[in-house]
Amino acid sequence: MAIVKPSLAKGTRDFSPAEMSKRNYIFDTLKSVFRKYGYQEIQTPSFENLQTLTGKYGDEGDKLIFKILNSGDFLNKAPDLLLHERASNKLIPHISEKALRYDLTVPFARYVVMRQNEIALPFKRFQIQPVWRADRPQRGRYREFFQCDVDVVGSDSLLNEAEFVLIYHEALKALGLNDFTIKINNRKVLSGIAEILGKPELIVDMTVAIDKLDKIGLEGVNKELLARGFTSEDLNVLRPIILLEGSTSSKIEQLKEVLGSSEIGLRGISELEEVFDYLNSLDVSQEVFGQFVELDITLARGLNYYTGSIFEVKTNEVAMGSIGGGGRYDDLTGMFGLKGLTGVGVSFGADRIYDVLEELGLYPENESVNTKLLIINFDKATEAFTLPLVHRLRKAGVATELYPQAAKLKKQMSYADDKRIPFVLLVGEEEVSSGLLSLKDMETGAQQKITEDELMKLLK
Repeated sequence: MAIVKPSLAKGTRDFSPAEMSKRNYIFDTLKSVFRKYGYQEIQTPSFENLQTLTGKYGDEGDKLIFKILNSGDFLNKAPDLLLHERASNKLIPHISEKALRYDLTVPFARYVVMRQNEIALPFKRFQIQPVWRADRPQRGRYREFFQCDVDVVGSDSLLNEAEFVLIYHEALKALGLNDFTIKINNRKVLSGIAEILGKPELIVDMTVAIDKLDKIGLEGVNKELLARGFTSEDLNVLRPIILLEGSTSSKIEQLKEVLGSSEIGLRGISELEEVFDYLNSLDVSQEVFGQFVELDITLARGLNYYTGSIFEVKTNEVAMGSIGGGGRYDDLTGMFGLKGLTGVGVSFGADRIYDVLEELGLYPENESVNTKLLIINFDKATEAFTLPLVHRLRKAGVATELYPQAAKLKKQMSYADDKRIPFVLLVGEEEVSSGLLSLKDMETGAQQKITEDELMKLLK
């Protein structure tokens, strides 16, 4: 049998122990902030029924869903005509019933509908699990990646939106980031813009185009809008709207004037004002508003299920795409038969945040340290002496290893270096007889004689 050279699937990554420590540092930091705001953790399966996922993300999103072939002879029940036509899209319902989840929001909506009689509303949950998208891999974009979501369903209060701004701010500051932008907009404002153009049916085409302003510039957006059915006159109306400048209050006043004839547009503006009022009431300083929060009319978010406030977060310290986003989705659970249950949520892009912290060197120095003490193994006699000591140290909460067999001292010390273990304990015949243990600090090289009680105090 030929030996196959191992390789990773494109868009996926392995994580070493050191990398896992850093990832867990991110997850633990986020969880502590989520819990502070009253969110509880749940988990859902890695794959869902295909019909649960399709139709929730728009045509572009549906194309990125990883389908799972039915087990066994999956072509057995496929119609001969479709097989002959080689029509893969038409074949999918016949050969695939399951799919890897695209995000955590739709599975959460499914969870709420199925457990509606068990949960107390409003229901606040957070979820940290991997998702999969058949996207083109590139820097900061993977086919398998973790999302960290916080959502609340059963409450239409815009206090939730304001608290999501605070959650973003608090969590990212706790991770050491100091220069980032929390962008906020409202899909009703975008609907109002499409309405005053006389093309409400093209709302999706408009939002898809203007959402690309940062990537393709105004000229590129104009070309795409013309290709999607808008006119030169429409572009003249749109241009000053999408290029709004000034303070948040100034932008809102300009929008009120432009959208004065659109009821839905004015409702969106009112919701934005209410969110900002809540932030003021929560004692968010003007410094936070000025430095971290931005009203961005071009922010559209590509997912069709957003109906109100929308968010996106970008770091300004590293060239990277968005590291978070979300919004309100009033009718999402209605797709599963539960009408009138409003929801809103945001997500943290853990993998992109990982890369940002790595590039900026923001991980704590001791974050990759697990074992705190390595006990050198000289021979069977000293091993028998140190085994009870290992047990007592671990019982006291000190992460301790005894090298598993007697080996050359150099080899054992190299092991400690490789694992970045900060302390090494040398226990030979002299230490056994005297009761004074030899402790070496691996960073400074200093060595001292120490009793077991002193060792416990030092390492704890």
